[in-house]
Amino acid sequence: MSEPATNPAATSFSAPVITLPLGLAVLRTYSGALICLEIFFGGLVWILVASSAVAVPLLQGWVMFVSVTTFLFSSAYLAFLITGLADRITTDWNFLDVFYHFIALLFYFAAFVLEAATTAASKNAVIVTQPGQPPCLTTPLGNVFTVLSGRRYGINVAATILTCMVTLCYGCSMVMGFKRWRK
Repeated sequence: MSEPATNPAATSFSAPVITLPLGLAVLRTYSGALICLEIFFGGLVWILVASSAVAVPLLQGWVMFVSVTTFLFSSAYLAFLITGLADRITTDWNFLDVFYHFIALLFYFAAFVLEAATTAASKNAVIVTQPGQPPCLTTPLGNVFTVLSGRRYGINVAATILTCMVTLCYGCSMVMGFKRWRK
């Protein structure tokens, strides 16, 4: 008696490669905790930059793009891990983890530099008001300057610090993913 023919579609794809646990167990790992921190701090960066009224659209527009995009992608990635869909999609998830976190690290580092530049550009720009005269703007030396109120300056400082923290989270995630990928 002959063996039944195997379906070629069932034998042509390899099993997905993932070393992170699936389901809620992923939240108990360092990588899962870092992804949650990336989402939380990235959302705060998004909120803070949006609430600062985007003083320099060219610079802070990139920060908004990066924070919104990585917030959505990190949320989707965590959803794939929690729901277990990562086990059903045949791909090397360890490589995708390293690749995504590397790209996010580059983007967030650029966003950190631009947000810090926007905040630093307003350091010496002061509106001087004297009784009986119109307000006078003193500008610092340089090509870019912004005029921010004390509240908006504080918001930009907080956004800069949180952007740095998110950049570090993505860097740590990338290193941990690289170690998993090389095993």
